[in-house]
Amino acid sequence: MRVLLTGAAGHIGTVVAQRLADRHDFRGLDLRVAPQAWAGEYVVGDCADPDIASEAVAGMDAVVHLAGIATEASLPAILHSHVESTAALLDAMVEHGVDRMVYASSNHAVGMTPRTDLLPTSTRARPDTFYGVGKVAAEGLLSLYADRHGIASVAIRIGSFLERPTSRRNLATWLSYDDCAAMVHAALTAELEGYTPIYGISANSDRWWDLEPGRALGYHPSDDAADYASGVEHRPEDEAEGAYVGGPFATGAEDRRPFGSDAVDDD
Repeated sequence: MRVLLTGAAGHIGTVVAQRLADRHDFRGLDLRVAPQAWAGEYVVGDCADPDIASEAVAGMDAVVHLAGIATEASLPAILHSHVESTAALLDAMVEHGVDRMVYASSNHAVGMTPRTDLLPTSTRARPDTFYGVGKVAAEGLLSLYADRHGIASVAIRIGSFLERPTSRRNLATWLSYDDCAAMVHAALTAELEGYTPIYGISANSDRWWDLEPGRALGYHPSDDAADYASGVEHRPEDEAEGAYVGGPFATGAEDRRPFGSDAVDDD
């Protein structure tokens, strides 16, 4: 399958490209130049630019949209990075007849939801930050373009994408590198109609979120954060981080930015 991978130079993008290089033919798109190990086609530019998006999407079978500011920022920066980019790519997909998007959403779209032992994907949007608002709005675009243009999409509400869990919360929310790649592959190849949100976590014994929507698409995670539990120390902030889906984003431990303040790190 020919796949446009946005955010190809970012943390998740490099992991996905490396692990799925033998299954898919990737074209990368990022604001940064191609990683040294990148072997395929690559476009440098902002995927929120309609011309760049059209150039990058042309000739592809699907889009894996991972690009975006990776943490909290001003609302204008978030809307450009997450919402305008998603809209530009979806319009380019309509233009070129591409009918599948896999989108890197986030648990922060429902981050203010009190923690439960099995959170369903049907829970209402409760963003914990402007970052979470951006993910909610982008998911709304996926739903709109599914209904209006027949673009099938999977919104992966990613938990804690790390090489290994480092906190007590991570024991529930961890997504391993291998499982992330397996999830993206399942989302690209499943029989699918409409817009489908799933939770992006591994097969953690202590998970808080429902894995069944992902399993229905063929995602069968193999890693478990419990294997690392003995090396994760208890911290004073563990209880507060475990009270809400969004962890430190919901507790106020993460930076709160006024409407117009400058953006932070780009992914």
